[in-house]
Amino acid sequence: MALMASLEDHQGRCIAGLDEAGRGPLAGDVVAAAVIPGPAFSLDAVNDSKKLTARQRKRLYHLIIRDAQCYAVGRASVAEIDHLNILRASLLAMQRALEGLSRQPDLVYVDGLHCPQTSVEAQAIPGGDGRIAAIAAASIIAKVERDRDMLLLEERYPGYGFARHKGYPTRAHIEALVRLGPCDVHRRSFGPVARQLRQTTIHQATGETSAT
Repeated sequence: MALMASLEDHQGRCIAGLDEAGRGPLAGDVVAAAVIPGPAFSLDAVNDSKKLTARQRKRLYHLIIRDAQCYAVGRASVAEIDHLNILRASLLAMQRALEGLSRQPDLVYVDGLHCPQTSVEAQAIPGGDGRIAAIAAASIIAKVERDRDMLLLEERYPGYGFARHKGYPTRAHIEALVRLGPCDVHRRSFGPVARQLRQTTIHQATGETSAT
């Protein structure tokens, strides 16, 4: 399906796209991006970031930034995810991305079922990253920014493989969790991490009991 252009709607209102990356991983922040495409914005090859290769995303990332009227990135931390839950933290990251725009749009198209708190008119569009070009652009920005975050976490926390799996619950990641235990950037409220924390606590308690 061809993506719909969304620089302006039929009433001439300025349109922004909004999306997030990182709801599913076990580690790292959730990252959102808001994009108001510029007049030179091209729809060619822009698509939902999940349908693109890493190389394609990086190329489009630079083109989107070059041609956008403005864009902004917002994050919600691991602590906020654990405190609020991942949905509310994702909406908070989206809200921060919107607030970071140098120009406020008249209408925001948001990928998914929920809209963040905002004074701007917003419309949630399920599967919007595959339907609306401005949302697709935001999805690419958010995904590239989050992948960069995970590369930095690979340096800070070697052994978990963050550069490869980007925090998602792959077999290699679960095996690293079992071997090393959760680190500071793991989401304690997520099942695999919570289970491993319980196992660690049980083993520690058992070891202490055996030693006495």
